[in-house]
Amino acid sequence: LKSPIKVVQILLRARLPASRSHPHRRSSTMFSSLRSSAVRAASGAALSRSLTAQQQRGFKCSVLGAAGGIGQPLSLLLKINPRVTALTCFDVAPITPGVAADLSHISSNSKCEGFTGDDLKKALDGCDVVVIPAGVPRKPGMTRDDLFNINAGNVRNLVAGCAEACPKACILVISNPVNSTVPIAAEVLKKHGVYDPRKLMGVTTLDVCRARTF
Repeated sequence: LKSPIKVVQILLRARLPASRSHPHRRSSTMFSSLRSSAVRAASGAALSRSLTAQQQRGFKCSVLGAAGGIGQPLSLLLKINPRVTALTCFDVAPITPGVAADLSHISSNSKCEGFTGDDLKKALDGCDVVVIPAGVPRKPGMTRDDLFNINAGNVRNLVAGCAEACPKACILVISNPVNSTVPIAAEVLKKHGVYDPRKLMGVTTLDVCRARTF
């Protein structure tokens, strides 16, 4: 795209249709046309620059609970996403570095690293998006209150790490019960003074899939 100044110069040199009987109207029409064309050119150039910057920048993502039944396939999908340029996998399970090593063999735009133990903040450093599938699944005979008592502490600790290491990141909570773990995450972020309601959300894709199927 040409710059707005170049567009105006080209238009000024162009021959515009004139009205013989109304010279003042002709002048007004000419400048109105020039102004509209310049505005369109400037808007198009700005949009093009914005899209190009977003495509070139990419995102750093982290999966907290990457060694679990949801975390592993989710990490795989993020690894092959062209918009992701860096992926970190964190889990308390000792197999997490192995999961990351397998993912790193996939040819894509992103680099993948695995973290475990006390390396949570290293995994979160500079992240743009954090997805939290960490926690235990609901087992037979387990109530949602039982599930909450187990997963609430995990979410609290992980979100606290996000608040310190990547306070501007978008946080997606998958850990159940989502309608309870998301408010906990919000309170943790508020306590650290970094809460942004536009950047915290609960993921209920599994519930939607089941609702559509059954």
